[in-house]
Amino acid sequence: MPSQPVEEDNNMKVGIIGAGNIGATIARKLVAAGHEIKLANSKGPESLQGLARDIGAIAVSKEDAVVGVDAVILSIPFAAYQDMTSLFSKVPADVVVIDTSNYYPFRDGVIDEVVNGTPESIWSGGQIARPVVKAWNALLAETLVSKGEPAGAPSRLAIPVAGDDAKSKAIALSLVEATGFDAVDVGSLVDSWRQQPGTPAYCTELKTSELKRALEAADKSRAPKNRDALMDEFMSATSALTHEHIVTRNRAVTAAVSL
Repeated sequence: MPSQPVEEDNNMKVGIIGAGNIGATIARKLVAAGHEIKLANSKGPESLQGLARDIGAIAVSKEDAVVGVDAVILSIPFAAYQDMTSLFSKVPADVVVIDTSNYYPFRDGVIDEVVNGTPESIWSGGQIARPVVKAWNALLAETLVSKGEPAGAPSRLAIPVAGDDAKSKAIALSLVEATGFDAVDVGSLVDSWRQQPGTPAYCTELKTSELKRALEAADKSRAPKNRDALMDEFMSATSALTHEHIVTRNRAVTAAVSL
């Protein structure tokens, strides 16, 4: 049975590695929800002092971000997982690791395992030698920044979450809810391809019932073709693309059924 969000009787300590649009926004929203956030990037804490102060987080090194926390959120380029193995070698097994990344060959290079069908988060977990939960990958940065709403709001959007460990996934579901979105349990990481780029659930801004239908409609063989076609289209555009245009094109290209 799908996991349910845990009750947040106590605020959590969360390390976030990656302070780009996604990582910084998650940090800001989780601080607002009462969680204690350590924020790190590849450049060192000195580069994050101003941002961390503005958010209400603590700027730390990557090494410090994984110490004394309940969960670690990795918001880094997909290929960068190959450089993270040693970072997690001494992190306790009960620390939840959440993966927000996506594979794009033009940026990350050709990764044969993923090209041949290994779900992205199974591959990324393999690089750091521990299982991850996949969350926050299937939305645009602008969606995360501006489209979150309180629980119960009729227009609240939903985003998918996948993972193998029930307790870890429940924590991830709860954190997603705290950022202003309904969290939909996709199931295990084997099924997490349903929320990867090129699928109807990816960056299409759907409510819970719509998202569940989109996840069911996903076609694994079509997804990489859709991903690459959309990226070629966006990168070749001769004028600035609006957020609404990107969402509309994702819906049009990836949808197998009317949502």
